[in-house]
Amino acid sequence: MKTVKSITIKLPGEIEILRDAGRILAEIVAQLQVSLTWGITTRQVDERAEQLIRERGVLSAFKGYRGFPGSICMSVNEEVVHGIPGNRILREGDIVSLDVGIIHKGYYADMAITVGLGKISPGLNKLLDITRQSLYKGIEQARTGNHLSNISHAIQTYVESHYFSVVRDFVGHGIGRSLHEEPEIPNFGAPHEGPILKEGMVLAIEPMVNTGTWHTKIQEDNWTVVTRDGRPSAHFEHTVAVTASGPEILTEVL
Repeated sequence: MKTVKSITIKLPGEIEILRDAGRILAEIVAQLQVSLTWGITTRQVDERAEQLIRERGVLSAFKGYRGFPGSICMSVNEEVVHGIPGNRILREGDIVSLDVGIIHKGYYADMAITVGLGKISPGLNKLLDITRQSLYKGIEQARTGNHLSNISHAIQTYVESHYFSVVRDFVGHGIGRSLHEEPEIPNFGAPHEGPILKEGMVLAIEPMVNTGTWHTKIQEDNWTVVTRDGRPSAHFEHTVAVTASGPEILTEVL
């Protein structure tokens, strides 16, 4: 893990705005999940997301970011992250990752969930459960005085103990006034390395877990990341503040 020279420490007023941003985002994602069903296109889901974002008086963090055309990222089955909403029709048995980011009063929040449409296989149910639980294993380590890599190690060891693999090519990140801030947060690595976590750091922790190999490739659209072996992948993410009393999940649905 690379050494990070400077990580932004948020002031109490900034944390309050980020709490509001996280709450708004969690509510948007919850409403978006309710409307998710098979028989519709990923573009229709994106249009619903854009409507919800607009109604809450916030901005999409993704639309236009480095040229990304959607309001959200939608990744289906073997797609890992950064899927562009389009004409793909969702089918019963698919697993769908919704990655949503917003800007509220100049501050960013970022969140992702993966859901199954209708009845999915026991193997896919396990993939979703292990990926979700690995996120919380990582969040448990987001405490003052811990090394950053304790988060990474907790995620990796939990995932691999259940015979899945963690993606190496894409990682979590700091977040606040920018969508991507220092530090990078891999989902793999040895413990007790990297910077020491301090009160006021805000982190987007996001394990991406594959059924087969961890290797990925980018499609011809230059955005959509898929598993190299074509097997399913899941993605969960929360924006988390490091506080004196422990990790605070800012994007938790209350």
